[in-house]
Amino acid sequence: MSAHTASIQDLTRADKLTVSFRLLLSLYLMIPLCLILQLLDAGIWQGALKAQLPSSPSHFLLFQILFGTPHIIASAVVLTSNGDYWQCYQRKILLMTVALAAFFGIGSLFIPYKALYVLVAAWTVLHVLKQQHGVARGICRLPAWAYQLLLWLSVVAGIFIYIGIFLKNSLDMQQAEWLKHIIGGLCIGLAGSAVLCQRYVKTALGKCFLWANVLLILGSFYLYAQQYYFLAILAPRVVHDTTAYIFYVTHDYNKHRPEPKNRLYRFSAACQLPIFIVLPALSFALAFVLQAYGDGLVNQLAQFFFGVEIRKAVTLGLLGYLALMHYYTESFTWKQDSPYRKFIGFSQ
Repeated sequence: MSAHTASIQDLTRADKLTVSFRLLLSLYLMIPLCLILQLLDAGIWQGALKAQLPSSPSHFLLFQILFGTPHIIASAVVLTSNGDYWQCYQRKILLMTVALAAFFGIGSLFIPYKALYVLVAAWTVLHVLKQQHGVARGICRLPAWAYQLLLWLSVVAGIFIYIGIFLKNSLDMQQAEWLKHIIGGLCIGLAGSAVLCQRYVKTALGKCFLWANVLLILGSFYLYAQQYYFLAILAPRVVHDTTAYIFYVTHDYNKHRPEPKNRLYRFSAACQLPIFIVLPALSFALAFVLQAYGDGLVNQLAQFFFGVEIRKAVTLGLLGYLALMHYYTESFTWKQDSPYRKFIGFSQ
């Protein structure tokens, strides 16, 4: 979702669902929960939790099935299963597919791996934080300059945190220390800017949203500095992925409840399946199959038919492509004038 996402005037009919700002705000409770876990581990459990956790939630298959992959698949299903959306955006999608293939196919021959990694990391962080700030913008009503200031301070700090976590083994002690100083300076600037900008926010709920997004970065930086890398990533991932899912399910309910408009929902109506469970059931099932069995199946087929071994064709190839396309398409599919927006409204 982009910066143009949030508006409360989109839907007025009583039989249509709206996205609750209070529900979206409640997702940020992941921040204090992660901080409490870190304090308990450092003070009582003597680091036992940190010793058991990997550096990223994505190392857990269950996490990928519950959070990482389903919302990416759901966004692809929404876009491709609705003929009007596909017709509207297919040219952009095809051009971006060619661009990604050229960049990663040809570019990987002469662009260093770390440079490619940093580019993807930066795009990931921009996507995550632009969604959260875009949603908050609808209720904060910040001036454009204030919105851009908070967004880009958050994004730059988030990128450095991401680099510090995933490239930590490539940094010497001095580089790691300098990185922490840079992030700390950005966080001070972010907090100071939030104090400056909050006077433009007229409601208590809007102020809560503004500070929730600030604390998303400050909390992640604190957990990163304490070397709780798993928890530093967990809160932003859960908040982002769950927020996106709320939008997708609400959209599909409003679009297909009066009358199913594509084959997926016509089939589900024939099976008497509730609209609420169609997209989650499909995306979670596909996430489970692809994450748990996709690589092995493709590898077995490649060895049987061609006598070659292909590793991570699904989890890195297919799902990586879908993730990058998700970052790209979400930058325009939820804008104010998009066809998606006819089926999304907001309430406090």
